[in-house]
Amino acid sequence: MQDRNYQQISADVKLGKDVRTYGFVNLYGCEIGDEVKIGAFVEIQKGVKVGNRCKISSHTFICEGVTLEEEVFIGHNVTFTNDLYPRATNCDGSLQTEKDWICIPTLVKRGASIGSGPLCFAASPWVSARSWGPAVW
Repeated sequence: MQDRNYQQISADVKLGKDVRTYGFVNLYGCEIGDEVKIGAFVEIQKGVKVGNRCKISSHTFICEGVTLEEEVFIGHNVTFTNDLYPRATNCDGSLQTEKDWICIPTLVKRGASIGSGPLCFAASPWVSARSWGPAVW
């Protein structure tokens, strides 16, 4: 049994078998597969799907719209984005809400490895700038 001190794992999280989590983990509205290891200081937002036997290293942020297939390695301090034009406010100065942006999906394919420190933008450089399709790593 794991010590759940300093962890926020909401009731709507679907945790697979033998998932290992460490201190200061924040999970909500996501699905975590079997035998996944989630390091300290990791946040995984609603709608994220993590496949079986993935390893997510410390200080990582995985936002809504990201799917990790099976056996993916995410290095330390990896940050995903899901918005092509992130802004705090609209043109009229009002604060933006979820209604003011389009979540761009990102798919990390089976067995992929994303090393330490990168910022994974919502639109991949391999996707046509006109299509604004999902990023695939």
